[in-house]
Amino acid sequence: MPATHQSVEKKLGVCNLCEAICGLELTLTDGTVTGIRGNPDDPLSRGHICPKGTALADIHADPDRLRRPVRRVGDQWLEITWDEALDRVADGLARTITDHGRDAMGIYLGNPNAHSLGSMTHGTALVKSFRTRNKFSATSVDQLPHQLVAHLMYGHQLFLPIPDIDRTSYFLVIGGNPMASNGSLMTVPDFPNRVRELEARGGRMVVIDPRRTETAKAATEHHFVRPGTDAHLLLAMLHVLHAEGLTRPPGYVEGLDRVEAAVAPYTPELAESVTGIPADEIRRITRDFAAADGAAAYGRVGVSMHPFGTVCQWAVQLLNLLTGNLDREGGVLFTSPAIDAVGTGVIGRGHHDRWRSRVRDLPEFSGEIPASAMREEIETPGEGQVRALLTLAGNPVSSTPDGAGLDRALAGLDFMAAVDIYVNETTRHADVILPPTTALERDHYDLVFHLLAVRNTARFTPAVLPAEDGAMHDWQIYREIVLRTHRRLGVKVPLKKRLRLSTSPTRLISLLLRRSGRTTMKQLRANPAGVDLGPLRGGQLPRRLPKDRIDAAPELVLADLDRLAATPAPAPGELLLIGRRHQRDCNSWMHNSARLTKGRPRHQLLMHPDDLAARDLADGALVTVSSRVGTVDVEVAATDDMMPGVVSLPHGYGHRREGVRLGQAIDLPGVSVNDLTDPELLDVSGNAALNGVPVQVTASVSASGRTPAPAR
Repeated sequence: MPATHQSVEKKLGVCNLCEAICGLELTLTDGTVTGIRGNPDDPLSRGHICPKGTALADIHADPDRLRRPVRRVGDQWLEITWDEALDRVADGLARTITDHGRDAMGIYLGNPNAHSLGSMTHGTALVKSFRTRNKFSATSVDQLPHQLVAHLMYGHQLFLPIPDIDRTSYFLVIGGNPMASNGSLMTVPDFPNRVRELEARGGRMVVIDPRRTETAKAATEHHFVRPGTDAHLLLAMLHVLHAEGLTRPPGYVEGLDRVEAAVAPYTPELAESVTGIPADEIRRITRDFAAADGAAAYGRVGVSMHPFGTVCQWAVQLLNLLTGNLDREGGVLFTSPAIDAVGTGVIGRGHHDRWRSRVRDLPEFSGEIPASAMREEIETPGEGQVRALLTLAGNPVSSTPDGAGLDRALAGLDFMAAVDIYVNETTRHADVILPPTTALERDHYDLVFHLLAVRNTARFTPAVLPAEDGAMHDWQIYREIVLRTHRRLGVKVPLKKRLRLSTSPTRLISLLLRRSGRTTMKQLRANPAGVDLGPLRGGQLPRRLPKDRIDAAPELVLADLDRLAATPAPAPGELLLIGRRHQRDCNSWMHNSARLTKGRPRHQLLMHPDDLAARDLADGALVTVSSRVGTVDVEVAATDDMMPGVVSLPHGYGHRREGVRLGQAIDLPGVSVNDLTDPELLDVSGNAALNGVPVQVTASVSASGRTPAPAR
């Protein structure tokens, strides 16, 4: 037989599954992706790729991915036309608003929205068009303290200084694990090589974490810290800076005298009694940081996701500021992206406490209520009760506190719609699911992550694959939801907004690039690997500050120190739960890829051998983990990578709920850590305290650590 001719072509793409935004080279054989590798010509990622990037095509080819709209009829899902689906969504939302008021509609935005250009340009317009106060997002699960502190100190919620990892000589990592995350609120692809380059120039990386993480294992030194006590450590470091005359802040900073008075009681000796880190070590680390020729302190989820996340992020900013490392090469710097979403107003400055949640009186931030309040706002009767919910690429049953409680609440909604490609733990409750195209089928430009990157670059990526016939992009779905729902409400959408909703994200990006003047869409199309705009630059302050000054002593933060001082010490023998992530995991939604879930299990509860022995538990045994809100059964694994008194469960597992249609994921062992986390444990910002949750671990009486498999 004659040989079959195959069409093979190469295309450049981008992995937008996480914040690293790595450039890709893709091989397509007869229109199917048959190979993915890192693009060595990408000026930011430099050829780096992690396992998630190689699995990007798995999403597109996933047989469980929804390709047409579906509606739920009993326990069945029926495919329907786009017109019928969009009309059903508009009818359900409009009926709820008409009958019960605008606040009866809730909206939840998940993490993937920040990774989709269409969601960034049009999803925000959708959210603003519905004037409900019941708006929630993943922001208040892991990063709200960063944004609140940036808003209070610098005048804009995303005016965040980024560690100059490529030139620093001392990198202090507190509660972050960029070896696994590829950076978070710090876009830093190729982190392993960047650490090697740091060491080669004589620099150091010091990690503070209650687990010996992948990053800690690559560090110059690692120190265990008791979860939830990072604030005491950081305040003690600020105390040392003042006590030893090591401060050198710039002149455009206000409130420094109040900072010095506020941190005076937080001595290294006090910190030692709480954190477990010796006072002499705290003094040494502080002195080394202050003396370094360029030092950068970076705190991430480990210090954001506990009851004093805002105090921690404030202290991290002050550590850089007081040592003269803010706006300094080798320290922490502000980016100069091709599209300055901060300076141009594309992303608003943010606001705080303009209104409060109905049930628990929690303050809003930038128009959103803490996600931890979602269940109570659905279940509590009265005016403003959430009766209809629209979720955009989110899975809050898996990713927010007391997921099991929220799961029960969703079942009681009058109406629910989801824009999502899967029937997952959350969307299984929807009446209608609207599936958009996937990443390979749509154009992409990173509005947010160029803003947070360790180097100034710009890259536009045209769709690698054509959209399937009859498919809709997310921005088109958002447009139709807005227009159809408002038509039913008898509300006329202004012409300017209608035109914006009908303008493609690619066209909007082209206009924004033209306004910036740093590059153009034509240049980006001619350089698909990306355009290098150079390293981060110092000397930009105070010129770029929205308010021409830095407020070092926000009243909200200083007032929270009273709550910190009144917090009791941990009870003897108490276990504290923390989360963790793996490089092959992507929150809760990449477990349907066989290539990412193969290999050694990574779902176990990690526990120090001494804690196992104290409870007469064996390595590998099935144990029961209990908190105030829930109980799970899971296998335990002994490791001295854990600090004694601390246990760890990974985020994103536990897919075996009735009705989930993820054939690969539901076969994975493991439980949801958020069936244990407590919605009443909050930072002052409203961010969920998912770390440092008190738990008990006992021998399990169950025969299995898995919930029953759903019918298939």
